[in-house]
Amino acid sequence: MGETLHVTETPVAGLLEIGLTLHGDDRGWFTEVFQQAKLTALGFPSFEIVQQNVSYNREIGVTRGIHAEPWDKYVTVVHGRAFSAVVDLREGPGFGTVVTRELGPGTALYVPRGCGNAYQTLTPDVVYSYLVNEHWSPDARYTHIQAFDPALGIDWPIGPDAAIRSAKDIAHPRLADL
Repeated sequence: MGETLHVTETPVAGLLEIGLTLHGDDRGWFTEVFQQAKLTALGFPSFEIVQQNVSYNREIGVTRGIHAEPWDKYVTVVHGRAFSAVVDLREGPGFGTVVTRELGPGTALYVPRGCGNAYQTLTPDVVYSYLVNEHWSPDARYTHIQAFDPALGIDWPIGPDAAIRSAKDIAHPRLADL
């Protein structure tokens, strides 16, 4: 606890890992999850928040994604731990690049639009939160791909046979079909 806030670039252009400062004592911990001025001073892009979404996941192995929405996301795990996978789905030399991280209360990710993200719960009762800079719309154009596509090379902690997934996520196309 008590690490200093920092922003780290990743192999995916625009994907940032944010190390949050956790202040803890015998009662628990406190953190500023998002503070625009401090993050901007560390090289974080301008990010106007218009919506916050929260996903509660009861069991270990819940796997959601891979979804690329037409907005930027600031992702945090408020409770529990999750394995995160981000895939660059934008046209260009980075297409198909994958970055994985374990997320908990001390780590956040900034996922730029056009990158697909997914996560898998590693503990029970995971609370996954994300801030976005565009409102959700049923007319928005999304890109979805199969989380367990071998072409991605993601080393998921829990394999496809034991993962808890929606029928919709299971039916997503493979990377080669995009």
